[in-house]
Amino acid sequence: MVEHAFGPYLKQLREQQGYSINQLAEAAGISNSQISRIENGVRGVPKPATIRKISDALSVPYADMMKQAGYLENGNTESQLHDAPEWATYKDRRDFKKMLEDEDDLMFDGIPLDNEDKKRIKDVLTGLFWEAKQMNKRKKTNDPDERP
Repeated sequence: MVEHAFGPYLKQLREQQGYSINQLAEAAGISNSQISRIENGVRGVPKPATIRKISDALSVPYADMMKQAGYLENGNTESQLHDAPEWATYKDRRDFKKMLEDEDDLMFDGIPLDNEDKKRIKDVLTGLFWEAKQMNKRKKTNDPDERP
């Protein structure tokens, strides 16, 4: 990931739109210290869910911010949101595809979500799914005493 470049990128976007750190934090629903740490490179690249909140608050395309954060490569960014990382096994890819293609209606508080909300949820789930899978794989390789 391009950690050194994301903080200044976020700061530039925020300043271009005339937001203070506190205003952006409130609009995105995250702490002002988190915004400050991201911009100053102390925190590094935020998780996809945080990027989604910031992109919504700044009205910046989510895929553009994900690309700048290093989660996506140049090119067809929209399809990469659902592409599997190189380390993913066939089973990982199958599980992920099954999760995304579940035809059940997504609801919140008993109300069906519209297509835009479903897409946003899928985008966030995509980032979280692959992050969790990668963390799980690292845990297994770093803990040889654990039984399968």
